[in-house]
Amino acid sequence: MIQKIETYTFPRGIHPREGKEFSEKQSIEILPVPAELRLPLSQHIGAPAKLCVAMNDTLEYGQRVAEAGGFVSAPVYASLPGKVKRINFVTMPNGRRVESVVLTVNPDGFDTQTLFDRMLHLKEYKLADFSPEEILKKISNAGLVGQGGAAFPTHVKFTRNAEKPVDTLLLNGCECEPYLTADHRLMLEMPDTVVAGARFAAKAVGAKKVKICIEANKPDALEKMAEAVERWEKSKEADEAEIEVARMKTKYPQGGEKQLIYAALGRKVPLGKLPMDVGAAVMNVGTSVSTAMAVLYDQPLTHRVVTVTGAGIARPSNLFVPIGTPISVLIEHCGGLQNAQRVLMGGPMMGFAVGSLEIPVTKGTSGITILTKEEVSKAKETHCIRCGRCVSACPMHLIPNRLMFSARAKNWDVFKEHYPLACIECGCCAFSCPAKIPIVQLIRVGKMELARQKNAK
Repeated sequence: MIQKIETYTFPRGIHPREGKEFSEKQSIEILPVPAELRLPLSQHIGAPAKLCVAMNDTLEYGQRVAEAGGFVSAPVYASLPGKVKRINFVTMPNGRRVESVVLTVNPDGFDTQTLFDRMLHLKEYKLADFSPEEILKKISNAGLVGQGGAAFPTHVKFTRNAEKPVDTLLLNGCECEPYLTADHRLMLEMPDTVVAGARFAAKAVGAKKVKICIEANKPDALEKMAEAVERWEKSKEADEAEIEVARMKTKYPQGGEKQLIYAALGRKVPLGKLPMDVGAAVMNVGTSVSTAMAVLYDQPLTHRVVTVTGAGIARPSNLFVPIGTPISVLIEHCGGLQNAQRVLMGGPMMGFAVGSLEIPVTKGTSGITILTKEEVSKAKETHCIRCGRCVSACPMHLIPNRLMFSARAKNWDVFKEHYPLACIECGCCAFSCPAKIPIVQLIRVGKMELARQKNAK
């Protein structure tokens, strides 16, 4: 049964063009095996993974390439069998230079279809056969991170804290970022796997309730997930968490962690605090699928679904992709660029423009959006008129124009006074700005400067 909570949402936010029509009807397809992989050792928030292979090593599928560099870290695995060609540095979309392992792929005997079929058709299991500790260990060993973009190590999020018990797990199926449809397709094509991952996660973190939150613009996903929950109810085990599907209002950024918690539970996460401080945990749909695979098959996070979309690509698609694949391979498979001006890793609101098509897909890559010349060249930047639209749109209740002005002036003392670390970089301010000022980019520069100053001490 779908719980209607459309009248409840978070304050402020915006309604950008959705752009889902490019790829929402495209079923997930398996990308042909690429010739080469590039595996960055830092695909997550926290300490980079520590290299544990050497030049010319022959690796099997799922072999560990790098081990976790600390508690807030995640291991990296070979997404395909092959040989270590070189170990160098790669520039990520956010400008960071990170160590990377380049693998020449040797696909003999490897079958990607088997991996995909496991996701579609789970083997039978009993939740009672897995303890919370065992589930958490399998999640940690598999190198799972949040696949919605933030890439926070999943085992850290689901480690129980006796002083901050979690009563509700929110499964984030909102996918509010325009254009992207990877989570939408997962809910349509493998809803039972999504539910399975949520069951394991709820048991690990100790939640007694699960809310599967889906925006109202995905009625087919709402229906499929409701059917999956009904099937689950027939075999529900004793003392298991309750599961319900919640229809959320379509608004950006409804899928933001703090915005979702407020909309679904009416709880505000204080500045500087985490969801567990208000008794909640949030997990992305893609992460839920990977959780089911890790617990039931001990399968590491080596593949994920990536949306390739926009008016600048010949054939928008949703692809099942080995992590480490250069995005040029995905673009070529989708028919190549057409009248393209800008390629974004991610969506148009929170994505980063890439300077090279050889940047690889990472654990947090949910989509690649290609914009045309007409879309990019709609307006030029002018002067701020202090209209306050950025303030009215900010879902974090910040004053973005003051952050922007102080960052441009390099007045870091003033910049720090306006809570820049509370900014979630959702892009609502820049979208609302009639002067087309790149407010988010300026705030990002300021945050990077603060981090540099902190590290220099």
